[in-house]
Parts: sequence; C-alpha cells; structure tokens
Amino acid sequence: IRYGNRWFKQDNYVKAEAEYRKAVDKNPSNPQALYNLGCALLTQKKDSAAIQQFEHAGKIETDPKRKAMAYHNIGWICQSLKMYGEAAEAYKESLRNNPSDNETRYNLALCMRQQKKNKQNKDKQQQKKKQQNKGENQKQQQQKQQEKMSKENAEQMLNAAMQQEQQTQQRIKDAMRQNRSRKLQKNW
Repeated sequence: IRYGNRWFKQDNYVKAEAEYRKAVDKNPSNPQALYNLGCALLTQKKDSAAIQQFEHAGKIETDPKRKAMAYHNIGWICQSLKMYGEAAEAYKESLRNNPSDNETRYNLALCMRQQKKNKQNKDKQQQKKKQQNKGENQKQQQQKQQEKMSKENAEQMLNAAMQQEQQTQQRIKDAMRQNRSRKLQKNW
C-alpha cells in the first residue's frame, strides 16, 4: 500500500494501481487497499472497476467515516455518468455513515433535483408524443373521410354518367323509331 501511495502522490496512477493490486492479492479483506485501488482506477477513468472496488471496500470497512468516503466516491462516479438515481442511493449510504458531511449532502440534493428534472422532461416528452399521435390519428381520420367522400363523389359521377348514357340511348332509340315510321309513311 505504501508503494502504491508513493506512486499515487507522484501522479503515476498505473504503477499505483499495480501496487494496490499486489496489496489486494496479499490481503483481499484489506479495505484500505481496496479503497486506494478504487481511487487509482477512478483517476484513470476506469469507472466501473473503481465502483466495484469502492463497493467491496464499503462492505468490508468498519470505520464509518472511511465507509462514507467509499460510498461518496461511488455517488460521485454515478453522478458524473448522469446516473442520478444510483448516485443518490450511494450518497444516502454515505450520509448514514457520516451525517456531518456537507459535501455529500449537497451532492445528494443536486442529484435529487436533477433526477426530478429528468422525470419532468420525460413526462413532457411523453405528452408531446401523445399529442403527436393524436394529431396523426386525426389526420388519418380526415384522410379516410376524404377517401370516403371521394368514393362517394366517384359513385355519384358514375351514376350521373350512366343516367346520361341511358338518356342518350333512349334518344337514339326514339330517333330510330321515328325514322322507321317516316320511311313507312313515304312508302305508300
């Protein structure tokens, strides 16, 4: 752990991680080695691995303040990844172990506010989708009505055309009868 701490202070987090891993291999139930390994991983932006180490350290740690630090770091990682629900839970666990930590309390309030804001945004988006769906349904109904109207118009036009044709055929028949009767009249 001491070698890891030296490398960590010199900002050589890769070597610090290696030393902390050696310490964890020798004693897997050492919460300080787990916590420090989590910090080294966090500085290298290996967030999921860091969370695992902090969780393990938090479960093993008996000192409430150190336990609170582990959960605070979990909350911070989750908050930076915009996982506000998980961050809030981690901050709450941290405050259970160290109720006097104002920074954790502040971060918890931020997460709660952001979580509420996200929920409101989701609700607004759902309402917009519902309104869009209603608008689309109305347009579809209007189109169906127009199609029905155009079908009715087409049927009316077809009926009118058929009537005109029948009238025309009737006129032709009448004209042909008159022509036959005229021929007969002249033939006497």
